[in-house]
Formats: sequence, C-alpha cells, structure tokens
Amino acid sequence: MTSRRTFLAGLSASAAAVALPGMAFAQNGPKKLAMPPLLDATGTGRIELTAMAGRTNFLGLSDTETWGYNQPYLGPTLRLNAKGETAATVQNALRRHISVHWHGLIAPGDVDGGPHQPVAPGATWQPVLPVDQPPATIWYHSHIHGETAPQVHRGLAGILQLTDGRDDERGLPSSYGEDDLTLVLQDKRFDRSGRMVYDPSMQDTMMGFSGDMMLVNGQFGAVASVPKGIVRLRLVNASNARIYTLSFEDGRPMHLVGTDSGLLDKPIPLQVLPLAPAERAEVLVDFSSGGAARLVSGPNINSEGMMGGGMMGGGRGMMGGGRGITPAEGSAFVVLPFEVDETRKARIDTLPANVGGSLAQVKGEVVGTRHLALEMNMGPMMMFSRRGRRFSISGDSMDMRVINQQIKLGTVERWIISAEMLMHPFHVHGVAFQVVGENGAAPRPENLGWKDTVLVNGQAEILIRFTQPASRKIPYMYHCHILEHEDGGMMGQFAVA
Repeated sequence: MTSRRTFLAGLSASAAAVALPGMAFAQNGPKKLAMPPLLDATGTGRIELTAMAGRTNFLGLSDTETWGYNQPYLGPTLRLNAKGETAATVQNALRRHISVHWHGLIAPGDVDGGPHQPVAPGATWQPVLPVDQPPATIWYHSHIHGETAPQVHRGLAGILQLTDGRDDERGLPSSYGEDDLTLVLQDKRFDRSGRMVYDPSMQDTMMGFSGDMMLVNGQFGAVASVPKGIVRLRLVNASNARIYTLSFEDGRPMHLVGTDSGLLDKPIPLQVLPLAPAERAEVLVDFSSGGAARLVSGPNINSEGMMGGGMMGGGRGMMGGGRGITPAEGSAFVVLPFEVDETRKARIDTLPANVGGSLAQVKGEVVGTRHLALEMNMGPMMMFSRRGRRFSISGDSMDMRVINQQIKLGTVERWIISAEMLMHPFHVHGVAFQVVGENGAAPRPENLGWKDTVLVNGQAEILIRFTQPASRKIPYMYHCHILEHEDGGMMGQFAVA
C-alpha cells in the first residue's frame, strides 16, 4: 500500500498555491466585518429560501458570478427554535438542480435535503422540519451528488442557529453581530482580475480544492469590531477542503463551549483549535484588555502543512492522534483581525462556570460494530479505483441506486473509521455521535462534545444512536466532507427503520 508520506511527496512539485502580487492591497483599507443577514423564525415558525444567481466583487476589482440563498453569495443566518416545527419553503431560481441539506439537523431522512431530494430549476420544495435537539450552531448547503463541491464553492451555503432562548441564563453572549459573531471561514482562489476561480486540477481533486486568499462571511480584508469583554465566536468551516488550526497570535486562549451538535457542560480552554471542513465550534474569547488581536491558522495540514509552500504559509503542521494539533512556528496566516471598540459596553464580562450542555455520552447497549475505510485508490495516474472511481468507502464508490448499510431504528452502533493517505473529515447525516477514541487514545479535547463530523487521522471510533427513520428511497448519507472526495465517490448511503 502506498504510504501517506510517499503519496504526499509525489504531489509536492505542484502543491503550492501562489498569491498574486499586490492582491492584498486591492481594497482601500480595512472595512468592518458584516454578519450574514439574520432570518429569525423563532416567532413565525417559517423560513423562505431562494437559490439565486448574482454577482459579487470580493477584492474591489472585477465582479464574479456567484450563487446564494436570498442574496448573491452565501445565505442568511436562520434562527430556529430547538424544539418545535419549522416550515421551510425552498425555491430554485437557478438553471441547475440544487438542494438544501440541513447539516447537523437530527431529522427524518425525508426532510434531510440530501442528493435524493433535488429541487429542479423553477421548482419549490416545502419540508416541515420537526426540530427536537439541543441548541447548536449547524449549517445548510446544497448537496447534489457530483456537484456539491462547485455549488458550495460558488456560494450555496449558510448558517443555522438552533436556540432555546436561555443563553442569558447560561451567561453566554447572545446579541447577534455584537458580542455573538457568526464567522463563515472559506479559502478561495482568484485570477488577476479579481474573479473567483474554481478549476480543480487532478491534484486538487486528490487533495481537495484549497484557495490562496481568506474570506470570512464572504468578505476579504475585513476587521471584526467587538466590545471590551467576553465575545462568542461561532466558527464554521465552510471551505471545500482546508483544515484550519486556529489560535490567537498573542496566545490568548479560546474557551470552547460548543461543538457541532450542542453546548458543553463547561468551557474548555484551548490554545489551538483544529477545524476541519463542515466542523463547527463555539468559543468564548476575552477582549477585556483592549487593543487589537488576530485570529490565525497554521497551514493546511493535509497539503501545505506537510509539503511546504502556499500563500497561507509553508512549514510542517502536525497532528498526533489523540494528542491535539499545533501549527508550525512561523507558518501562521491571518484568518481575521479584531479591533476592540472601547465605547461599546460588553454585556458579558466573566466566563461562565457552566454553560448548561453536556459531554457526549451515548447510552444503551451497542448492538454491532461497522468498519469503514476511507480510500483514495491509486490506479493508473491516480485516476481510477478498482471500481472505476478515484474514491471509495470500504471498496464501494457512491452509487445512488445502492443502500450500503441497513440500520435498525433506536439502536446504538459502534463505527470504526479508518483513513488512508490524508486526514478525512467524516460526516454522518441525521445523527449526533460520541467520539470514544482516536488511534487507541482518548479523544482530543475538541471532540469531547456531541459531533456530526470528525476529522479522521488514522482511525476514529464513534458511538451512534439512530433516533430518526430514513427510507431506502430517501436514505441518509455518510461521507468525507472534503467536497471533491465526496463528489468523487467517498460517500455511502444508509437506511434506518
């Protein structure tokens, strides 16, 4: 078997993403970071989304044709009750089939919004979402098989907040855009005219498409303004492939209070927070000392971090199974600068001792174990697997006609996922799971909460209780969330009944 080190070395000659000279000066000074528009459905129980085309000027140069929900690029933040029904209306004003997958929503398969529920051009989809789960930061994005990567890259994604209205009781910042910031992290490539580019090469397909410029909430070169006190950052990795290793340049800690699928019991202080594609994290950061600060990341540890080069830094990023991730010294790039507005009084000035959530603990008898291998098949020129696809899971590439797993409703299973060549973020639809081990060691601190996506570096072991049904006609998915891998076949289907 080809080793990961040999595989990466073979691609090193063309690994670097090169920043265009002068690109960082395309804008006339920094601007204040804007939040996505807030669409609050907690009172109405209704949301309306329209997938539409538009044009976006990211760098102050040329416009780029983009897609979004209700706007030219990305979508609004949807705020839903954590318990209760929400009626959604999704219209498609584009010329391509799209979908809206509610990533992280623990709901039946017939409203999941996966590949079996496309919305045709000019059509409308009207699911009713029966939400009943803890408060969390989840997200939504298009999930058309074979087209997820280009559609999400073009802008078909947005954030969804589940709330029970009790954050003030927990001592958590909750004023949207003031002390509670939603941050959508994406890396992009642009041509010399400032137009966003998505043209994956063979290497991009194998490694996942990474960019050489950083966007936050679809904005380049913006600065986040915060009050002098405790601020909540809802971090969402909406990149196609980049793994971030986030930290503050001055060494201040981030206090983790929420993972993919809910709040923790108490804050966990972290110096470095790894965030793989599709993962979310809620952290509290203390800005009471005033002054500027910068959120930075180490290089992508799946590509630049191992091979060197790239606009966003070279060097050698490292991840030890169960030991955490640290960015290489001197290799960090800026994700987002912060400035403290001392005229704004902070609502929260102390860290809460307890935030009302829990560590993940799946209860019940484990009825079975499944082993899933995430495979990058090394056929001639790395182009074809033994079944005609580059990527597969346990020998099977995604086939819309095949149900790969049949699971009994209400049961608990142990899944052991292994990864070849690269680290792979593994996502399971319709569930929240517990990470119980990584490479034979205890889970990393950031994996102690409820998860729906886990970064697999070697092997990860998870426990899942299947509480929602999914038919063989409209099944759930499990897949790598490096979108080029998912589109290329590293995805399977399962029914629950």
